[in-house]
Amino acid sequence: MEHGTMEMNNQEKTGCAVRGCAVCDKSVEESAVLCAECRKLVMALRQSRQAHGDEGHGEASELPDVLDAVRYRARDRDNNTWYVSVSEIDGHPVEIFASTAFDRDHHLQSRISNLTTITRLTSLILRNVFMGERLSLEKILTQLVRSSRQPGDLPMLLAGILGNYHENYRWLLEKESVSLE
Repeated sequence: MEHGTMEMNNQEKTGCAVRGCAVCDKSVEESAVLCAECRKLVMALRQSRQAHGDEGHGEASELPDVLDAVRYRARDRDNNTWYVSVSEIDGHPVEIFASTAFDRDHHLQSRISNLTTITRLTSLILRNVFMGERLSLEKILTQLVRSSRQPGDLPMLLAGILGNYHENYRWLLEKESVSLE
């Protein structure tokens, strides 16, 4: 392939479409992806979403109490065994948890709180991607606070700093039964 040119969707380098509309296969104008009718439909859907205040990330339904999950056992570079569970809805990951046999070791509490933070925030992102759950600063702060294992650990430090940007941070801490002292 020449520098500066590329082929996409079986189109010739000239840009002439070999295939029709991406939705209905009707013929399309040169370099167009959708026919005129499908373009109108997409525009109408966009306008409808905007009119209802939905930017494509509606409020998700609650997670069920019981989810299907896949459990993995893995070893890290230090040969520690980790157990990772991925909860699924319709085959899509929506939560991830990781644990090790050393969860009760007090010397590892800082690492475990960091691990908990990573998995909680990753789960929040997965629910956004696959369930359309809205992300918000309050949800991020809640997950950081819940990840904390000891006063002054990294998750609480991050929550404290980001809490400066949330008008109800003190209320959130009270709701999660966390003391600022």
